[in-house]
Amino acid sequence: MTKLTSLSIFVPTYNEEANISLIIEDVLKYVPSLAKKWELIVVNDGSTDQTARIVKTYSERFSEIRLINHSHNRGYGAAVKTGLKSARYDWIFFTDSDRQFRFEELSSFISHRDSADFVIGYRKKRRDPLIRLIIAQGFLRVWNYFLFGLTVKDVDCAYKLIPKKCLNKIVLSTESAITVTELLHKLIKRGYKYKEVPVTHYPRPYGHQTGNHPSVMYKALRESVALWQSL
Repeated sequence: MTKLTSLSIFVPTYNEEANISLIIEDVLKYVPSLAKKWELIVVNDGSTDQTARIVKTYSERFSEIRLINHSHNRGYGAAVKTGLKSARYDWIFFTDSDRQFRFEELSSFISHRDSADFVIGYRKKRRDPLIRLIIAQGFLRVWNYFLFGLTVKDVDCAYKLIPKKCLNKIVLSTESAITVTELLHKLIKRGYKYKEVPVTHYPRPYGHQTGNHPSVMYKALRESVALWQSL
């Protein structure tokens, strides 16, 4: 596989002190063979644990690693927007910081870059608690289809590779779990074609999920209705 000219990777992060060093070590192991120039951006979304301190230690050793801090917890969508805005290189890849995805699959993912404008993953088998499976595979899939016409297999799979040039005129208005839905909808509406690639999904090794918290779901629901109305 020919190396990418340049690659920006970002990971939205909230209270992942047990996982973040493992994420960074994986990037250091796998990514240099994939791109001539690369960077890792850790978007620390107001963590109250040692996440920022750990990342700062790495950033002092490796110039490719950047830490961006939100002063308070703004939500997943806000962290995604910060990562997209801060990425400097030709290709942008983002995933989560909970180690439910692994970087060793990124090479095969990149190999599909010439078959579409951007590449998105879908989980071969989702390793999440039952309540998240019900919400994601039932309610959200139907919701996203009827409101936004999305027929992708796995909208919120956090394994996406997008050329920076595709994002030049994309303006995102949401800052919640619905933000990735908004991103995909606007990319597709602009005529960009996507390729769906299966990826392995692992159980979360450490920490706790926050995506099924009532306040998180309420914000996403409220923003999705507002987005639908604006569109």
